[in-house]
Amino acid sequence: MRPVLVVMHAPHEGPGLIARGIDAPVRVRTVLDLDDARLPDLDEVSGVVVMGGPMDADDVAGHPGLAAERALLAAAVDADVPVLGVCLGMQLLAMALGSPLHLRAATEIGFAPVDVVAEDLMLGALGERPTVLHWHSDTVELPAGATLLASTPATPVQAFRAGSALGVQFHPELDAGMLDLWLSTPDMVGDLSPEEIDEIRAAGAEHLPGLVPAATKMFAAFGELARARG
Repeated sequence: MRPVLVVMHAPHEGPGLIARGIDAPVRVRTVLDLDDARLPDLDEVSGVVVMGGPMDADDVAGHPGLAAERALLAAAVDADVPVLGVCLGMQLLAMALGSPLHLRAATEIGFAPVDVVAEDLMLGALGERPTVLHWHSDTVELPAGATLLASTPATPVQAFRAGSALGVQFHPELDAGMLDLWLSTPDMVGDLSPEEIDEIRAAGAEHLPGLVPAATKMFAAFGELARARG
Protein backbone atom coordinates (compact mmCIF):
# COMPACT_ATOMS: atom_id res chain seq x y z
CA MET A 1 0.00 0.00 0.00
CA ARG A 2 1.20 3.49 -0.82
CA PRO A 3 1.71 5.65 2.30
CA VAL A 4 -0.58 8.38 3.53
CA LEU A 5 1.22 11.72 3.31
CA VAL A 6 1.06 13.73 6.55
CA VAL A 7 2.15 17.37 6.24
CA MET A 8 3.11 18.98 9.56
CA HIS A 9 3.83 22.58 10.57
CA ALA A 10 4.92 22.27 14.21
CA PRO A 11 6.61 19.40 16.08
CA HIS A 12 3.90 19.27 18.76
CA GLU A 13 1.06 19.21 16.21
CA GLY A 14 1.56 15.71 14.85
CA PRO A 15 -1.08 13.32 13.54
CA GLY A 16 -1.84 11.80 16.94
CA LEU A 17 -4.94 9.62 16.72
CA ILE A 18 -5.00 9.98 12.94
CA ALA A 19 -1.93 7.77 12.52
CA ARG A 20 -3.38 5.23 14.91
CA GLY A 21 -6.81 5.20 13.32
CA ILE A 22 -5.89 4.96 9.65
CA ASP A 23 -3.76 1.85 10.26
CA ALA A 24 -1.65 2.48 7.16
CA PRO A 25 1.93 3.47 6.34
CA VAL A 26 2.56 7.18 6.95
CA ARG A 27 5.05 9.50 5.29
CA VAL A 28 5.59 12.74 7.25
CA ARG A 29 6.87 15.92 5.60
CA THR A 30 7.43 19.49 6.80
CA VAL A 31 8.04 21.98 3.99
CA LEU A 32 6.45 25.24 5.11
CA ASP A 33 9.73 27.20 5.31
CA LEU A 34 11.27 25.88 2.09
CA ASP A 35 11.47 28.20 -0.93
CA ASP A 36 11.62 25.19 -3.27
CA ALA A 37 9.20 23.00 -1.34
CA ARG A 38 8.66 19.65 -3.00
CA LEU A 39 5.92 17.28 -1.91
CA PRO A 40 5.36 13.75 -3.22
CA ASP A 41 3.40 13.26 -6.41
CA LEU A 42 -0.15 12.13 -5.84
CA ASP A 43 0.51 8.81 -7.54
CA GLU A 44 3.02 8.07 -4.75
CA VAL A 45 0.47 8.35 -1.90
CA SER A 46 -2.88 6.85 -0.95
CA GLY A 47 -4.12 9.94 0.89
CA VAL A 48 -3.13 13.39 2.11
CA VAL A 49 -3.43 14.72 5.68
CA VAL A 50 -2.50 18.33 6.49
CA MET A 51 -2.15 19.20 10.16
CA GLY A 52 -2.44 22.38 12.20
CA GLY A 53 0.11 25.03 13.09
CA PRO A 54 0.42 28.52 14.58
CA MET A 55 1.08 30.44 11.37
CA ASP A 56 -1.48 32.28 9.24
CA ALA A 57 -2.64 30.16 6.32
CA ASP A 58 -2.01 33.02 3.88
CA ASP A 59 1.52 33.87 5.11
CA VAL A 60 3.32 32.64 2.03
CA ALA A 61 5.90 35.42 2.40
CA GLY A 62 6.91 34.12 5.81
CA HIS A 63 6.34 30.43 5.04
CA PRO A 64 6.75 29.90 1.28
CA GLY A 65 6.07 26.16 1.45
CA LEU A 66 2.41 26.87 2.19
CA ALA A 67 1.91 27.63 -1.50
CA ALA A 68 3.07 24.12 -2.42
CA GLU A 69 0.71 22.65 0.17
CA ARG A 70 -2.28 24.53 -1.26
CA ALA A 71 -1.36 23.42 -4.77
CA LEU A 72 -1.15 19.80 -3.64
CA LEU A 73 -4.52 20.03 -1.87
CA ALA A 74 -6.22 21.46 -4.96
CA ALA A 75 -4.72 18.75 -7.14
CA ALA A 76 -5.71 16.02 -4.67
CA VAL A 77 -9.35 17.10 -4.67
CA ASP A 78 -9.32 17.24 -8.48
CA ALA A 79 -7.86 13.72 -8.58
CA ASP A 80 -10.32 12.33 -6.00
CA VAL A 81 -7.51 11.48 -3.56
CA PRO A 82 -8.69 11.16 0.08
CA VAL A 83 -7.79 14.37 1.95
CA LEU A 84 -8.08 15.40 5.59
CA GLY A 85 -7.28 18.94 6.71
CA VAL A 86 -7.17 19.81 10.42
CA CYS A 87 -7.32 23.40 11.73
CA LEU A 88 -4.65 25.19 9.65
CA GLY A 89 -4.94 22.25 7.28
CA MET A 90 -8.65 22.95 6.84
CA GLN A 91 -7.94 26.61 6.17
CA LEU A 92 -5.34 25.70 3.55
CA LEU A 93 -7.82 23.29 1.98
CA ALA A 94 -10.52 25.95 1.83
CA MET A 95 -8.12 28.47 0.31
CA ALA A 96 -6.99 25.88 -2.23
CA LEU A 97 -10.64 25.59 -3.26
CA GLY A 98 -11.04 29.35 -3.63
CA SER A 99 -12.37 30.48 -0.25
CA PRO A 100 -11.11 33.59 1.56
CA LEU A 101 -9.38 33.49 4.94
CA HIS A 102 -10.53 35.78 7.75
CA LEU A 103 -7.77 36.54 10.22
CA ARG A 104 -8.60 36.94 13.95
CA ALA A 105 -12.28 36.56 13.18
CA ALA A 106 -13.22 34.20 16.03
CA THR A 107 -11.01 32.95 18.85
CA GLU A 108 -12.06 29.59 20.27
CA ILE A 109 -9.72 27.80 22.68
CA GLY A 110 -10.86 24.92 24.85
CA PHE A 111 -13.43 22.16 24.82
CA ALA A 112 -16.90 23.08 23.54
CA PRO A 113 -19.63 21.47 21.42
CA VAL A 114 -19.97 21.67 17.65
CA ASP A 115 -23.28 21.20 15.88
CA VAL A 116 -23.05 18.55 13.15
CA VAL A 117 -25.52 19.70 10.50
CA ALA A 118 -25.12 17.11 7.73
CA GLU A 119 -24.28 13.43 7.40
CA ASP A 120 -20.75 12.35 6.54
CA LEU A 121 -19.10 8.94 6.58
CA MET A 122 -16.13 10.18 8.62
CA LEU A 123 -17.43 13.06 10.72
CA GLY A 124 -20.57 11.15 11.65
CA ALA A 125 -18.49 8.92 13.91
CA LEU A 126 -18.29 11.81 16.40
CA GLY A 127 -22.06 12.05 16.91
CA GLU A 128 -24.57 14.86 16.44
CA ARG A 129 -23.15 17.38 18.94
CA PRO A 130 -19.71 16.27 20.11
CA THR A 131 -17.66 18.28 22.57
CA VAL A 132 -14.29 18.77 20.91
CA LEU A 133 -11.10 20.76 21.40
CA HIS A 134 -10.95 24.14 19.66
CA TRP A 135 -7.72 26.09 19.21
CA HIS A 136 -7.96 28.78 16.54
CA SER A 137 -8.58 32.45 15.85
CA ASP A 138 -8.92 32.48 12.03
CA THR A 139 -11.87 31.30 9.96
CA VAL A 140 -12.74 30.50 6.36
CA GLU A 141 -15.85 30.64 4.25
CA LEU A 142 -17.46 27.53 2.80
CA PRO A 143 -15.86 26.69 -0.55
CA ALA A 144 -18.15 26.81 -3.57
CA GLY A 145 -19.84 23.45 -4.06
CA ALA A 146 -18.77 22.11 -0.67
CA THR A 147 -21.17 20.74 1.96
CA LEU A 148 -21.22 22.35 5.39
CA LEU A 149 -20.91 19.62 8.02
CA ALA A 150 -20.48 21.38 11.36
CA SER A 151 -20.61 24.84 12.89
CA THR A 152 -20.54 26.87 16.09
CA PRO A 153 -22.03 30.33 16.67
CA ALA A 154 -18.55 31.89 16.57
CA THR A 155 -17.27 29.86 13.61
CA PRO A 156 -19.97 29.02 11.06
CA VAL A 157 -17.64 26.73 9.08
CA GLN A 158 -16.27 24.18 11.55
CA ALA A 159 -16.19 21.30 9.07
CA PHE A 160 -16.95 20.76 5.40
CA ARG A 161 -16.86 18.08 2.74
CA ALA A 162 -15.60 18.85 -0.78
CA GLY A 163 -15.58 15.67 -2.83
CA SER A 164 -12.80 13.45 -1.52
CA ALA A 165 -11.74 16.04 1.07
CA LEU A 166 -12.84 16.61 4.65
CA GLY A 167 -11.79 19.73 6.53
CA VAL A 168 -12.25 20.19 10.27
CA GLN A 169 -11.41 23.40 12.11
CA PHE A 170 -11.30 21.71 15.53
CA HIS A 171 -8.87 19.06 16.81
CA PRO A 172 -10.19 15.49 17.02
CA GLU A 173 -6.66 14.07 16.74
CA LEU A 174 -5.66 14.60 20.39
CA ASP A 175 -5.52 12.00 23.12
CA ALA A 176 -4.66 12.73 26.76
CA GLY A 177 -0.91 12.51 26.19
CA MET A 178 -0.98 14.93 23.27
CA LEU A 179 -3.15 17.35 25.23
CA ASP A 180 -0.61 17.28 28.07
CA LEU A 181 2.10 18.07 25.51
CA TRP A 182 0.15 21.05 24.20
CA LEU A 183 -0.53 22.37 27.69
CA SER A 184 3.21 22.26 28.47
CA THR A 185 4.29 23.90 25.18
CA PRO A 186 4.90 27.66 25.57
CA ASP A 187 3.96 28.37 21.95
CA MET A 188 0.52 26.89 22.64
CA VAL A 189 -0.29 28.33 26.08
CA GLY A 190 1.73 31.55 26.21
CA ASP A 191 -1.43 33.68 26.03
CA LEU A 192 -3.42 31.58 28.52
CA SER A 193 -3.67 32.06 32.27
CA PRO A 194 -2.88 29.18 34.64
CA GLU A 195 -6.60 28.99 35.39
CA GLU A 196 -7.47 28.64 31.71
CA ILE A 197 -4.87 25.89 31.31
CA ASP A 198 -6.29 24.04 34.30
CA GLU A 199 -9.79 24.39 32.88
CA ILE A 200 -8.74 22.85 29.55
CA ARG A 201 -6.92 20.03 31.34
CA ALA A 202 -10.00 19.26 33.45
CA ALA A 203 -12.27 19.37 30.40
CA GLY A 204 -9.94 16.98 28.62
CA ALA A 205 -10.16 14.52 31.48
CA GLU A 206 -13.95 14.72 31.21
CA HIS A 207 -14.43 14.54 27.45
CA LEU A 208 -11.47 12.67 25.94
CA PRO A 209 -12.43 9.20 27.26
CA GLY A 210 -15.52 9.30 25.03
CA LEU A 211 -14.03 11.37 22.22
CA VAL A 212 -10.89 9.30 21.60
CA PRO A 213 -12.67 6.08 20.50
CA ALA A 214 -15.11 8.07 18.37
CA ALA A 215 -12.28 9.99 16.69
CA THR A 216 -10.33 6.77 16.14
CA LYS A 217 -13.37 5.38 14.33
CA MET A 218 -13.54 8.58 12.27
CA PHE A 219 -9.92 8.19 11.19
CA ALA A 220 -10.39 4.48 10.52
CA ALA A 221 -12.96 5.50 7.91
CA PHE A 222 -10.29 7.68 6.29
CA GLY A 223 -7.93 4.71 6.36
CA GLU A 224 -10.49 2.61 4.52
CA LEU A 225 -10.71 5.25 1.80
CA ALA A 226 -6.92 5.35 1.53
CA ARG A 227 -6.68 1.56 1.30
CA ALA A 228 -9.32 1.55 -1.43
CA ARG A 229 -7.05 3.84 -3.42
CA GLY A 230 -4.14 1.54 -2.57
